[in-house]
Amino acid sequence: MEKEPISVNEQRIRKITSLYYSRNEIQKSIFEFSKNREICPRYFEGFGKRPDSLEYSGDIFELVKKGATSFHCSEELWKDPLKIQTGMNEKQLNELRMGWDFLLDIDSKYIDYSKIMAIEILKVLKFHGVKNVGIKFSGSKGFHLIIPWKAFPKEINEVNTSDKFPEWPRILVKYIIEQTKDKLIEKISELERPNKYIKDYAAPKEVMPDLVLVSPRHLFRMPYSLHEKTALASIVLKPEEIENFDMKDANPMKLSISDIRNFSPNSKEGEASELLIQALDWYKEANKDEKREEKSFNQIKLTNLSDAHFPPCIKNILKGLSDGKKRALFVLINLFRSVGMDRDELEKRIYEWNKKNEVPLREGYLKSQILWAYRNKIIMPPNCKEFYIGIGVCEPDSFCKLIKNPTNYVIRKNLKGNKK
Repeated sequence: MEKEPISVNEQRIRKITSLYYSRNEIQKSIFEFSKNREICPRYFEGFGKRPDSLEYSGDIFELVKKGATSFHCSEELWKDPLKIQTGMNEKQLNELRMGWDFLLDIDSKYIDYSKIMAIEILKVLKFHGVKNVGIKFSGSKGFHLIIPWKAFPKEINEVNTSDKFPEWPRILVKYIIEQTKDKLIEKISELERPNKYIKDYAAPKEVMPDLVLVSPRHLFRMPYSLHEKTALASIVLKPEEIENFDMKDANPMKLSISDIRNFSPNSKEGEASELLIQALDWYKEANKDEKREEKSFNQIKLTNLSDAHFPPCIKNILKGLSDGKKRALFVLINLFRSVGMDRDELEKRIYEWNKKNEVPLREGYLKSQILWAYRNKIIMPPNCKEFYIGIGVCEPDSFCKLIKNPTNYVIRKNLKGNKK
């Protein structure tokens, strides 16, 4: 049986693959980004076996010699990518997943539309305190933007952020779309129609970030990997280079060593906390009619509040802990709020307490948990016994048998003390 003739596109890319991928700096860039990721080579039309990973940078050229034309990877980060199996349930995947990078896939039939969207998204991210964002050309007519796992809080309200894939990244995408759509309509309309009174409401739909990419084990093109249809490289850009970017700038044969950059920016720990919390709050508000309303707690403002009014478990927490610090933080924030402590005083008390811990929690974590609490309704800390026994601080006194929650303890002690 005769082989089908090789297409012009395939001929073009195969002419440059060996030469391009033989460069050490290209191999190093792809290999460095592959760490803790599931990777998969593409052999022009079809993908290779999954799961796979790279052990050495030289593995890249070995795969190229076998016919690989591009390399793709997961946005999810895994403890051991080779242990992933098709058909794993959510619990099994959560146990194996270390975290996830947040990746925005912007694509359009017009590169100018994609430029506008990328620039507007960067403005929204900056407004929310996210200054370090990785940007790369997709290889065709779009861009990939990445916020590394390091930038996100690892827990919110005792929920592991790593377990909330793809739910929370999808909410982030929807929130960013909501925040940019009006500007996108305005900018694209200006581009297409000089008459500012005529808006192109349909065009933005062609360039909105791809939600399909935010799904379990979905792959995207790795930085500096080639694109089969264009034979261009997925090069990394600086924010200021987007507006004047020309697709010819991604010619793989014209890239110098100085052009090779890291796609993952040097993010600050927790710098995307506000973004994630704002997105979750927005989503909760937008879907509140679909969810059962939580029973609100009627806050009471206590006067002359003293540490002497705290139950033994809280006093023990305030001495500093070696274990259970995150659960203790959850208790303190909700207790202090439920008895009417001012926010400035609450933050001061929390940071002072944290310094007493054997290994203090990171300030970025404290900040994200306080921020999250104040964006939600006041709730009481967990009820007595099991929760506090679990962190080794439950030492009930004679008054404890009269109450079920630390907040009740403080209120009754405070009222009793003020009557004297």
